[in-house]
This record gives sequence, structure tokens and C-alpha cells, in this order.
Amino acid sequence: MNTVETFIEILKFYKEMGAEFLELKQDDPGLLLNQIHNEIKQCTKCDLHKTKSNYVPGEGSLRPDVFFIGEGPGETEDRFGRPFIGKAGQLLDKIILKMGYTRESVFIGNIIKCRPPNNRTPLKDEVEACIPYLKSQIEVLKPKVLVCLGKVAFDNLMGQSHPISKVRGQRFDYQNIPVIPTFHPSYILHQRSKQEISGAKWKVWEDMQKVLEIIR
Repeated sequence: MNTVETFIEILKFYKEMGAEFLELKQDDPGLLLNQIHNEIKQCTKCDLHKTKSNYVPGEGSLRPDVFFIGEGPGETEDRFGRPFIGKAGQLLDKIILKMGYTRESVFIGNIIKCRPPNNRTPLKDEVEACIPYLKSQIEVLKPKVLVCLGKVAFDNLMGQSHPISKVRGQRFDYQNIPVIPTFHPSYILHQRSKQEISGAKWKVWEDMQKVLEIIR
């Protein structure tokens, strides 16, 4: 039983006990998402909770067209408890605006909700402990498209392993929701020359045009 199903069962229990004031709204995304995020903020399923400063559940619209999925929180995100607010996040914000959206009208989250030490790649047991939260968020929010930012996000959501350069821009499906993988914004920032940066930005924008085509 996942997080959403558990919460609904709890609500049913209280209603059966006579809590008439409690209205059971199984399709209320705000109520369900709040429950998921409260559970994240109490999570001790892996050791990352011991070294993090803040949990980073994710944020955005309750009915987003696009759900952007990253790898995990970085140093700035860990400090403030918000996803993608460092340099990579600033670039993502520009991409979102160019798509015709705002940060508040999409949803932004990560495979894992706590920062790994030194921003290392999350370990298998850490992902296994944390990814059910992401899957519950997807179930509640029902986005039109999932955008996986980088290899770690794509591989762990889809249960596959491919170089991101080979799969970027291609359409996949997760629980009947289209999935478009693309480069992580940090990949663009790590390019050395202006030409390489420009080329990487253009490839990401090509991928986002495919996202927009799906939504339209």
C-alpha cells in the first residue's frame, strides 16, 4: 500500500469512528500532497537523513502540465529546503519561462529528497527507500508530461540504464504518462566553451519543444 492509499484508509477509519466533520476527498491533491510531504519530513528510511540540513520534498502546482524530476538536492537546496534554487535551478527557471510557464505553474522534485554528502550520486538503497515518495507525488499530481533531468533521474524512474545522450528527446511512458528525458541543467553549466554551452542549451530546448507538442 502506497502513501496515498494509506492516508485514504486513515481518513476512512476516522469517518467510521464518527468524525462527521471530516470530509473524505480522495481527489484533493493539496490534502494528499501535504500528507506525502509530512511523511517525507519525518523519514528515517536511509542514512541520508542523518547528514542533511533539510528535507526537500518538491514544490509547485497541484495540477501541473509538466513535472520536472532531478537527481537530488544540492548544497543550496539542502540549506533552504527547496528544489533547484542554485545555479542549475536558475537555468531551469529560464527554460520554464521560455516554455511559457512559471515555476509556480509546474512541479519540480527529485528522485531523492535529502542531499547526499558532497553531492555524490545516490546509492541504490537510498533510491529504493525514497523513490516511493516521488511515485506517490506523480500519482497525486497527474502531470501531463514528466521531464527527467539527467541520467540518474531517468534511469531510476524507468528502471533502465542508458547514456542520457542516447535517450534525450525520445518519448517513453511511465504509468501512461509521457516521459521526456533531457540533459540536467548542470550539464550545460559544466560545458567549457561558449559554443559547447550554446549547443547543449539548444539540445535541451529541442527536447522541451517535444514536451510542448505533447501538451498541445
